Amino acid sequence: MTAPTTDRTAPAMSLRDWTMLLLLGAIWGGSFFFARIAVAEIHPLALVLFRVAIAGTALHLYLAARGISFAVALPHAAGFLLLAVLNNVIPFSLIFAGQTELGAGLASVLNATTPFWTALLASRLTTDERLSWNKVVGILFGIAGTAVMIGPDLATGLGGPAWAKFALIGASVSYAFALMVAKRFRAIPPAVVATAQLTASTAVMIPVVLLAVGTDGLFAASAPVWAAVVALALLSTAFAYILYFGLVASAGATNASLVTLIVPVSAILLGVFFLGERLDAVEMAGMALIATGLVTIDGRLLHRR
Repeated sequence: MTAPTTDRTAPAMSLRDWTMLLLLGAIWGGSFFFARIAVAEIHPLALVLFRVAIAGTALHLYLAARGISFAVALPHAAGFLLLAVLNNVIPFSLIFAGQTELGAGLASVLNATTPFWTALLASRLTTDERLSWNKVVGILFGIAGTAVMIGPDLATGLGGPAWAKFALIGASVSYAFALMVAKRFRAIPPAVVATAQLTASTAVMIPVVLLAVGTDGLFAASAPVWAAVVALALLSTAFAYILYFGLVASAGATNASLVTLIVPVSAILLGVFFLGERLDAVEMAGMALIATGLVTIDGRLLHRR
């Protein structure tokens, strides 16, 4: 492997990009609230199906209302099917399987390694996102900050089986490959990319759910649970993926993957503000490390110094 070089050609993060990244992290952090409510009454795989199907339907209606043609996605059907498998089907399945044996803390830290794998893949598979020292150091700061912030939850989950840990790492690697595929669709409007991915994910998940879950009691959930499912689909999936693919197009795959460092911060802060949870010193220290990592990755402050 060659030594990292200073990256002069990769897309720079603008103020708009950073705003989109932070907003996306907040939205995906909030998805834990909705998922926590929904999974109490709905099978996880069925929840994935409802999430992508409702979101995909909503985005088709959005495209129709805005007069945006979905036809531009049809010549790339195979690519969007690959994106759906790598970005939804495989990682969701691996995460669900791994979390049957691992604590949420360790799962969050392993998921936060996504920018690391993305940076490595982007440096090998693309010509516009070279691996630089500030990216490597910043990503390591972010992963360390996530580990510190999770704290006791991480320690209690370290004893899980190796296969479960590899499942979570596999999910992160799958997300990284998905970002490489998503880069192909920069010329297509983000809303169309999001719609195509969710449509393909729905087509894949229907037979998966029918085989693994069946139809008995598939729709037998209470009204509050369905409200959580709709919120998860419309806000944390449909709207979030428009932001996500817009960020990939403007800031690049590695920068877009940084959202996995922000999601745990968002989830903890939402718990503090809306659930009355306490913010401990160790969590603040972890957030400070993550912030340091993001500043290091951005690089502009370091260059000024």
